[in-house]
Amino acid sequence: MGRKVCGDHHCSCVAGGGDMLTELALGSLFFPALFNLCRRCLKQLPVPGWGETDAVILSSRHWLTNTYVLFAVPYFAYDIYAMYLCHWHRTRVKGHGVEQEACVSVLRSYLRKDLLMVIHHSVMFTVCFPVSVFLRDGRGDYFVGCLFLAEVSTPFVCLGKVLIQYRQQHTLLHKLNGILMLLTFFACRVALFPYLYWAYGQHMGLPLHRVPLELPFHVNLAALTLMAPQLYWFALICRGALRLFRRGRTGRPQLNGWAPGPPLLQPPPPTTPPPS
Repeated sequence: MGRKVCGDHHCSCVAGGGDMLTELALGSLFFPALFNLCRRCLKQLPVPGWGETDAVILSSRHWLTNTYVLFAVPYFAYDIYAMYLCHWHRTRVKGHGVEQEACVSVLRSYLRKDLLMVIHHSVMFTVCFPVSVFLRDGRGDYFVGCLFLAEVSTPFVCLGKVLIQYRQQHTLLHKLNGILMLLTFFACRVALFPYLYWAYGQHMGLPLHRVPLELPFHVNLAALTLMAPQLYWFALICRGALRLFRRGRTGRPQLNGWAPGPPLLQPPPPTTPPPS
């Protein structure tokens, strides 16, 4: 029964995949074109001293910034519950029934296992959401948009976990996905923060090393708080990639793949098959 439902869900996902790709392609063409059009028009304004930097900063304002934040914030609350639900089912598959382990114990083990991810999600919808929508007075759309790029690595992270679940670590797809995950995670989650400091310095005429000294303390603290878990997860990705590379050279079986954080470093599949 479970397989039939999954099959139906797979068919519906495939059927809607074409529409999703079309919308993604249209958005990829529309927003860059709109940005360049606004930049060209603003550069023609008869304002003394109006340059490329002013045109870029002003034209980077867009209604989609706050709208996307409002649309995306429920995801973080939902994902906390979804991760708990996955942990609960994984516990049952391993042979711990509800009568053997109370829900409170499952919740405790879930928090021990995914505490960093729970804290990250909680901060996103309790701190980052009100700051982005209510406290920044419409300024800094460009920097908020850059932070959205952090999700570029997410599809590769999820695909890596799916391949691990299906024991496809030996395939070329898994290796290529791992390389793309490593590159996108570094570029869009780790190198992103130095780039934001550099971009601000370019706008204000400051060298990179002077930017943290000119910014308020709470801005530097917020950037450090957001960057710290990214560095931790990136270190886990690199460690997993190195382990995978060493196993490939020694010819040993690959039980784990690369993935950021304990939730995605899966243990060997259980000996008891899941219920159908």
